[in-house]
Amino acid sequence: MPRTVTGLDMGARTVKAVRGYTKGNTFVVTDFAVRSVSAPELVDGWQGLQLPFKPGDARVGLSGRDVNVRYVRVPRVPDWQLKKLMRFEVEEIGGQSGAEVASDFNLLPEIPEIEGEDVALLAMARESLLEAHAQGLERLGGRLDAFTPNAVALYNAFLRFGAVDDEVVLLANVGWDNTDVVIARGPDLVFARNLSGGSRLIDEAIAQRLEVPAKKATELKERLVDLDPGARFADPQAERATRAAQAAAGQLLSLLQSAVLFSKAQVKISGLKLDRVLLCGGGAALRGLPRYLANGLSVPVELFDPWRVVDTTRLDPEARDELEARKLESVIALGLASTATDPAAYGIEILPATVAKKREFLGGTLWMIAAGVLALGFLGFQSWHTKRALDEERTRAAALEQQYRKASGTHRRAEELASENGRLAKLARELQVAKGSGEQVARVIDWLSTDLPGEFWVTQLASDFRADPELGIARGAEAPVVSVVGRAREGTNSLPQLYEQFLSKLRQRLPSDVVPKEKLAPNGARFTLDLSLFADGARGATPGGRP
Repeated sequence: MPRTVTGLDMGARTVKAVRGYTKGNTFVVTDFAVRSVSAPELVDGWQGLQLPFKPGDARVGLSGRDVNVRYVRVPRVPDWQLKKLMRFEVEEIGGQSGAEVASDFNLLPEIPEIEGEDVALLAMARESLLEAHAQGLERLGGRLDAFTPNAVALYNAFLRFGAVDDEVVLLANVGWDNTDVVIARGPDLVFARNLSGGSRLIDEAIAQRLEVPAKKATELKERLVDLDPGARFADPQAERATRAAQAAAGQLLSLLQSAVLFSKAQVKISGLKLDRVLLCGGGAALRGLPRYLANGLSVPVELFDPWRVVDTTRLDPEARDELEARKLESVIALGLASTATDPAAYGIEILPATVAKKREFLGGTLWMIAAGVLALGFLGFQSWHTKRALDEERTRAAALEQQYRKASGTHRRAEELASENGRLAKLARELQVAKGSGEQVARVIDWLSTDLPGEFWVTQLASDFRADPELGIARGAEAPVVSVVGRAREGTNSLPQLYEQFLSKLRQRLPSDVVPKEKLAPNGARFTLDLSLFADGARGATPGGRP
């Protein structure tokens, strides 16, 4: 049976839940529900929430103030170095906020306009907020699969269920308080972010202009407002309500325009130009909104309906009717559920620390314990079997003792020769070290003067004779080690990137078997570097670069 997951989109006024699984190229919906909530914060929406089905494994969406999305340009480095760079970024942000932060990141598809660098999408959320969401889900009878930004879920829904052509498309999920925006160039994600502002702006504008309560303003918006530039109104009240809504709709238009400008600045694609806009979310159902936005953006604007290619035959008639009425505002929930069940989806999975540690234990530590128990059982059996073999070997040992006495004389002479060989080898090693130590220091000084960026300087350089297992120098085979301590000019931008570029040049100069030991302070202002050309793997090798 394929893995079934519930996508939960926690909104300010409604909670949307889609449960289903991926079968081949089709997503099959097994359960669907929308429930009204009234909460000042999204995390408060769990209070009193009831669903007609058990959520089971659930992927929960994050939007608004719940999630912080950043774009970080990084050099193209191995995965372990990329994780270290992202950890530095998260630690810096967590230190500024004074709160524990959970995060996850993924690289954007390669951008041709940016040579030699990647762009990482980094999503962060406060641990305390995620724990509150997880506890609310647990009270509902669900198990947390992961948290994913709504914008990422929207992108995966478009990639999986939309018509993807070679064009630049802006997708906007217009909610009550927030608007989740995605910009995709063909199948490639370029920008994903949540923006403050949604259909609440229109309700508040109508309520203020017509001097009616909020509930009445919502009813007038749904019944009378038509933002189509060519709309004709049946009565003066419809015209007044529409004119009040137009000012707020202009704010929404400005949000989308600013998203395009912001994406150009963040991802550094100055020539990015929209070809099409797709709308979804509850706010997208406002009559005439697509044509109003198309008039302001000068590109076609359409409603995004991914449900046309989704299998809903397993829903009962009542749930199917509810889905038909709520399909625009349930796109994010569909994207969350399909993201969790599709291994090929673009992944951002944020986990609270407690959940991450538990999964690490179940995925690794528990199996190690089980392996240890099996190993002990095997050792017990092996001990019994070995005792039997020992008795047989004692009989053979008596026969071999005579042969041993004869061989011992030969062995003694061999030991004498080996001892003499060891003495000569030690002498040769000492001579090599004495000659090479000075040369090693000279090479390091030359490399530092050539490759160390101007923002860094050396505060200490020393050469000593010691063992260092991390450098491949075992105890008893001590060798010269050059130690460098340096600092960086305060206030300099991109210190980790400059430091990584310096390390890259240094590795090109070193023999392939030599791996320096280095450490960069989290703020990038201090570094240490140890290396030796006399490690076991480097003996006899010729370092690259200039002598």
